[in-house]
Amino acid sequence: MDRRRGRPGPARSRRVWLLDLDNTLHDATLHAFPRINEAMSRYVAELLGLPEDEADALRTRYWQRYGATLLGLVRHHGVDPAHFLRETHRFDDMPRLVRRDGRLRGALARLPGRRVVLTNAPAAYATAVLDALGVKHLVHRVVSIESMRFAGRIQPKPSRAMMRRVVASLRTEAARCVLVDDTPANLYSARSIGIRTVLVTGIEGRVATKKRRWQAGRGRRIELQVQSVTRLPREAVRPVCRRP
Repeated sequence: MDRRRGRPGPARSRRVWLLDLDNTLHDATLHAFPRINEAMSRYVAELLGLPEDEADALRTRYWQRYGATLLGLVRHHGVDPAHFLRETHRFDDMPRLVRRDGRLRGALARLPGRRVVLTNAPAAYATAVLDALGVKHLVHRVVSIESMRFAGRIQPKPSRAMMRRVVASLRTEAARCVLVDDTPANLYSARSIGIRTVLVTGIEGRVATKKRRWQAGRGRRIELQVQSVTRLPREAVRPVCRRP
C-alpha cells in the first residue's frame, strides 16, 4: 500500500492474468499428454510391479479420483513427488511435442498487466514448454505444482486454499486476477474466491468436445468463453478487465 497517497502500489493495482499451460496456451492432446501418460503408466508399473495395462488403469483411477495421478501415488504408496515429476516430465525433444502458434506471442504481449502461468505441471516442464512456444520472456512468473505444497501436502488446482495463497504471494487482490483455464472445476474454485474467469473451450485447430456447453456471462461462475488464448486481447477487455 502506498501510504502517502492512500492507494494501492503499482504491483497491487495491476491486472494479473493467471494462465493455465496445457490445453490453454498450447494443444497438449496430440503429443505431450500421450507421452506424459505413457511415462506415468511406466512409472507406476515399475514402482508396483504391475502389468502395463493395470498400471495405466490405476494411473487413470487416481487422476479421476484426486485430480492428479501424483496425489494418489503419494497418498497410497508414499511416492516422492520430486522424483515422480522429474521422471515423468523429462523430454529432450520438447520442441517436437509443442505446436507453436505464431499469434500467441502477440496475444500475450497485448494483455494488460502481469502474466503468471499457474499450472499443475512441474516447473522444468512448464519452462521448457514456454520456451518451445517462444513466449517465456512474456511470462513474469511460473507457479508450478512444486510450489503448491501447504500443510505438509500438495494442493494443486482446483484447491481454493492454494489459489488464495497465490493471490497473496502476488501482492494483489483476487478481484484483480483473471484465471484463464480449460478446466471448469478450476474456474469454479477461482470464481468462488473472487477471481475472474475465462474458459478456453478448444485450441484452434482442435474441435472442442460437444459436451462443452457451459454458460458464461456476468454473474456466472465462468464470465467469458474463448476458443483460444489468441482471442483474449479482442474478447476479454470489456468482460473481465472492468475495474473491480
